[in-house]
Amino acid sequence: MTARPRQLKLGAVTMGAGGPGQHYLWLDPEIPDDASVNVNWYIEQARLAEEAKFDLIFIVDSQFITPDSPPHYLNRLEPITLLSALAVSTRHLGLVVTSGDAGAAANFSREEHFDYDTRYARGLEFVRVAQGLWDSYEADAFPRDRATRSFLDPARQHALNHRGEHFQVAGPLNVSRSPQGQPVIFQAGDSEQGRDLGATIGEGIFTHAASLEQGQAFYADIKSRAAAKGRDPDHLVVMPGMRVYVGDTDAEAREIERDLQLAAQSFDKALAELGRPFAWHDFRQYDLDAPFPQEALKYAERGFRTNAENIAKLARDRDLTLRQTVESISAPRPTPFAGAPATVADQITRWFEARALDGLNYHIANPAQWRRFREEVVPILQERGIVRRQYESTTLRGNLGLPVPENRHTAARGEVGQILTAAEAVG
Repeated sequence: MTARPRQLKLGAVTMGAGGPGQHYLWLDPEIPDDASVNVNWYIEQARLAEEAKFDLIFIVDSQFITPDSPPHYLNRLEPITLLSALAVSTRHLGLVVTSGDAGAAANFSREEHFDYDTRYARGLEFVRVAQGLWDSYEADAFPRDRATRSFLDPARQHALNHRGEHFQVAGPLNVSRSPQGQPVIFQAGDSEQGRDLGATIGEGIFTHAASLEQGQAFYADIKSRAAAKGRDPDHLVVMPGMRVYVGDTDAEAREIERDLQLAAQSFDKALAELGRPFAWHDFRQYDLDAPFPQEALKYAERGFRTNAENIAKLARDRDLTLRQTVESISAPRPTPFAGAPATVADQITRWFEARALDGLNYHIANPAQWRRFREEVVPILQERGIVRRQYESTTLRGNLGLPVPENRHTAARGEVGQILTAAEAVG
């Protein structure tokens, strides 16, 4: 069989009325001010993404809020229920969800979030348990033979009987395997533990890359880690999140970029939001014109540590005050993908061919920009053969070009059969 040519994968990330750094997105007259709780708005975005042959839509969960949380987090639809609505409203679009805020621990009977080592060890065990449950039934477990009154072949049903450090799960799961074998595992996290977890179990990898070189470095690292674990590196799809700005000319696109970034500016909001990677530590208690409080890093162990460490390092390397740090990280800055449609397509193509990414997650924000990306940039990428014109599969796994995992019990049965056959041949 001829291998399918490598193609760019597309994801859509939506934050309704406005996520982090977008506290005033809801002021856009094209966005319903109730977008984050408007299921019809979400359905419309999902259908638009599907029309453009996107692979997936990505919903960020938020199980902890403060008065300083962005509008989308303050009042939003619960993701699993929302994704259920999108599942019956689309045909090919994959549905993905994640969460991360440290404060969520207090809503799940814990004083604080797990430390990094415990968090990732627990996460790995959780995924392994889920994968074991998804293998509860082999493909031929249900003969449904009315003549013999046989609904189940008990030999093809398997209990899990997992007893680990964090979970005890007997199983089996009371639903058969899906057409894609198992759901696609997505992972996000840039710490050493996060990268190692992604290389171990991740199939879709969400990340961030501020430059081509940064993207290439992450891409090479995560793929080499996967290879070292005996995995095929091509079975990891690296998809950084990206904001894209499209104009009639390159210069106009940069103007649009700056105007939209300036419209989102608020020093007070940025100062409050600075606490998020530090487990929502409140930086308003410090003198704004004193050096950035490096001691706040101790709170990041229970938050987004890598992000917090990068902020602290920026302040330390540049000898910034707290005020200057907030201004620096929230200031408008050029993004990698901005320009006329052909320019943006060229930029994306360059990153794709340079192995800085396998796909990208487009941040849906300004409706006009979302429209221009779908209607002006994607068609150019399709003409170049980089993005599909039609879906190749009926599953997300198939469209991402990922193999269907073999049921572990079926595989073991096959290995036993081969051993017996070999023994009979020798005997």
